[in-house]
Amino acid sequence: MLSHRSAVRIGLLVRRLAQLRGSGTALPGLVVERLDPGFLAAALAGLPEGVVVITGTNGKTTTTKMVVELLRATGLKVFSNRSGSNFTRGIIAGMLGELDEHGKLNADIAVLELDEAHAIHFIREVPPRYSLLLNITRDQLDRFGEVDYTARLLEKVARATQVGVVLNRDDPLVSRIGEALPAVVERRYFGSGSSVQHLFPDDGHLYGAGPDPSLATVEPDNDADVVLTGLGGKSATYSFEGAVQPPVDLAIDGVHNALNGAAALSIVRMVLRDRASGDVLLKALGSVGPAFGRGESIDVDGSPLEIVLVKNPSGFRLSLRSYAENDAATMIAINDRYADGRDTSWLWDVDFSSLSDVAVVSGTRADDMALRLHYDNIEVAHVEGALPAALDRFLAIEGPKRIYCTYTAMMAIRSVLASKFDLAGIQ
Repeated sequence: MLSHRSAVRIGLLVRRLAQLRGSGTALPGLVVERLDPGFLAAALAGLPEGVVVITGTNGKTTTTKMVVELLRATGLKVFSNRSGSNFTRGIIAGMLGELDEHGKLNADIAVLELDEAHAIHFIREVPPRYSLLLNITRDQLDRFGEVDYTARLLEKVARATQVGVVLNRDDPLVSRIGEALPAVVERRYFGSGSSVQHLFPDDGHLYGAGPDPSLATVEPDNDADVVLTGLGGKSATYSFEGAVQPPVDLAIDGVHNALNGAAALSIVRMVLRDRASGDVLLKALGSVGPAFGRGESIDVDGSPLEIVLVKNPSGFRLSLRSYAENDAATMIAINDRYADGRDTSWLWDVDFSSLSDVAVVSGTRADDMALRLHYDNIEVAHVEGALPAALDRFLAIEGPKRIYCTYTAMMAIRSVLASKFDLAGIQ
């Protein structure tokens, strides 16, 4: 096995080569992980404020960005896996440029987004000090099978957490994990208030069906540390410290992101304790922009083009609800590669009736998507499987545009757009 420093040098070399090729953000991490299996634990050891893990089905990347910005607003030096590559190799790849001369991470705290399954590998090496569990919905069924399996994965993360866990009060599969934690682990909850709860239907509300009553184990008035109490446009109101706080204008679209804000506020308040100023946190939350591909907007010849990541029925439904009022030409790109989930049958559980028409459908499952839209009586102007050709056709349309896309489609679309327009790269 190579020394820690030698592994870092080789990893940096691989990173430079990968950047020259314009791909492979996690490849340097994979190389280092193979050369030095203890690298991750050694690099994260000794952080003064420890490690925060954020996991769940939806909202990991955006919530992680929120938590990072809130902590930085209080003066902390924060490391995070900014690329959204949420396997251990992606985390290691992100570290390579932020190590000091001794190979230690130059940060006060690490805030890490972790894939639900790969979080288990991470906690074996690095028990987190804090964890934030966002939600559990049907996602990548070929990987995870049933949602109960995903719940067990998240419970393992919670049980490995040393100091405190923040859980989604509104998600029965998540909230009940709190009951299984040892008494020495602090638990807090975030959630939505009664006036906005209808905006966040779960899988049990598909096409008007009610939730599974067997899962309703948490009382709706169960105490929560942070509650989203109001929404109006981009203005969100939160309640914490026993009072409704002044509304904050969010810089990011999507009702789901307002709830992600409640989650971020709660975990930051747990980490900072009495060092947290509500005014500072709310001001910082209002300035957080979208993470790449999550409502990201770029200028295309004077008109906005929004990129919206979708990967399961719950997330797609919330995205349609969030963006439907803003008129724009629509493209949908559905891939079924490993990172997307090979099973796309979940498309049949999305209600597309809010769309008047779709200009272009693309991706490896373009025909399946077009068929699905046909059954909701949505007119599709063009079906083009190849993403570059589909994007060229879509960009020729005048006015605002919006693309709903799965993960690998999003990465491919960003790559094409980055070659044509001012689009920030992924570090």
